[in-house]
Amino acid sequence: MTRTRPTDTKARIQAVARELFMQQGVQQTSLRQIADRLGITKPALYYHYDSREALVASMFQPLIDDMERHLAALEARAPGDPRALLADHFDLLGRHRDLITMLVRDLSILADLDLATRMFEWRHRLMTLLIGPNPPLAARVRAVVAIGGMSDTAVEFPEVPMETIKTAAVEAAAAALGLPPAKPAAPTPRAPTPARPRTRRST
Repeated sequence: MTRTRPTDTKARIQAVARELFMQQGVQQTSLRQIADRLGITKPALYYHYDSREALVASMFQPLIDDMERHLAALEARAPGDPRALLADHFDLLGRHRDLITMLVRDLSILADLDLATRMFEWRHRLMTLLIGPNPPLAARVRAVVAIGGMSDTAVEFPEVPMETIKTAAVEAAAAALGLPPAKPAAPTPRAPTPARPRTRRST
């Protein structure tokens, strides 16, 4: 008989919780509802998560870890192309799109996980990478618009794949920063069409 591993059960719990949280909000979803949807007892769910807050925290921890690694790696390198940095940040948002959407729809998560302080810190670190440590006010305003606007596209167009909106979102953020438009990609040269062999007419 194959036994279900705890990690598999946790993944199932998180998947069902995410679905219910998206549908009706965190505060309106009980552990009993999650257990019923999974077809397990509430004590069985408590074995993995002793509270709804612990479950929510476990779901958001990968986002927190990913963002910290992402920013630390960027800060350890020499300053790079702002447009490439924006594109990398957009990819990170895409990896956690459902969590960002959940967060926007239920702002109570910010308080429960003390995420507001973290998110402001992340934004300020990203702004420093984009525009330097002591920019004028106008540059800071542009950076806030650029970073916030890209995050909003993940939520505003939930039915559209992130790759579909990536170019427009990154270019809009770059424009907000005052960067020049990206140069269009050079067209791929077409291979010459081989000449057809000439047929000789018989006389």
